[in-house]
Amino acid sequence: MTTVPAMSADPSLAATAARRLALLRLGSPALPIGGYSYSQGLETAIDRSWVRTEADMRTWLEDLLEASIGRFDAPLVHALASAVAADDAARSARLHESYLGARESAELRAETLQMGRSLLQLVEGLDGLPEGTREATRNLLATGDCALPLAWAWAARGLRIGPDEALAAWLWAWLENQVTAAMKAIPLGQQAGQRLFSALAPALAASAARAATLAEDDWSSFAPGFAMCSSWHETQYSRLFRS
Repeated sequence: MTTVPAMSADPSLAATAARRLALLRLGSPALPIGGYSYSQGLETAIDRSWVRTEADMRTWLEDLLEASIGRFDAPLVHALASAVAADDAARSARLHESYLGARESAELRAETLQMGRSLLQLVEGLDGLPEGTREATRNLLATGDCALPLAWAWAARGLRIGPDEALAAWLWAWLENQVTAAMKAIPLGQQAGQRLFSALAPALAASAARAATLAEDDWSSFAPGFAMCSSWHETQYSRLFRS
């Protein structure tokens, strides 16, 4: 009887695959932090007939990426992930306060704090994390409010994901949440949703590349229509999504 020798995996390839799997995990809609329950003002834009079709939805997303998500949220998430990875507590705290200060409605603030806390609780319960990660998440849970980007940065560190990958996961999770919300609320079909993913992928990649190098003085979150929709949604009579 001939014994076939066991094949050993290339450690570098295994490490790369592990990072990719961790990246998919962080950006997955199955991540139990409640993202599916929010529309970030989109439901009001639909209710007011600002967004009625697949083409409208594409324009809404492209405009948000250009005016706000890609110019403020994205560079801040990248900077926070970098600060947390470098143990720069002072910069982490400053960026965290900047993000909270830029939430323009009670709804947006409540969303990021709820999801941030849920993500910290998830990370705190995981095994095999790098030294200090669980202690840091416990401290954040104990000391008060934590917005999602800061929790995201610690989750990325715990899962051994670098700032570039953490940002890619963040942007994809945002896009997937928005498209899924549109599919429910407009409504759009599954095929339309997939067309939107394909259409927005280049803009998403461009936003990620720009965010990684955009100087902090050039960050901007000026999107008044988005802010008004989020504020109006707090008192909208009929809603599918959480406020």
